[in-house]
Amino acid sequence: MQVIFQVEMKDNVATALAPLTPGPAQVKGDRKTDSVSVLENIPIGHKIAVNDITSGDDIIKYGAVIGRATRDIKCGQWVHLHCMRSIYDERSSHLDLYTGAPCDIKYE
Repeated sequence: MQVIFQVEMKDNVATALAPLTPGPAQVKGDRKTDSVSVLENIPIGHKIAVNDITSGDDIIKYGAVIGRATRDIKCGQWVHLHCMRSIYDERSSHLDLYTGAPCDIKYE
């Protein structure tokens, strides 16, 4: 079975310990639930919602707010730059979703 790790009970995201595909995933760590249904492919090390998150809600990981949702996120969906923004790095919204390369700078 796929495994994700939730750091703190109050977190609304967990981390993919391996690449995830749609289907069940066991939640390890300080968790709210024993399992989550993964809704889409999620890369290793990326965040997955462990409950529904409404647009504008805080994204909580490590027991701390790390960002804000920019749209509604369903439990089991990938949580990354396409649906959240960092509260620490304003440039994060200008990074490529997969490579992390800046999209707001043209290199000649």
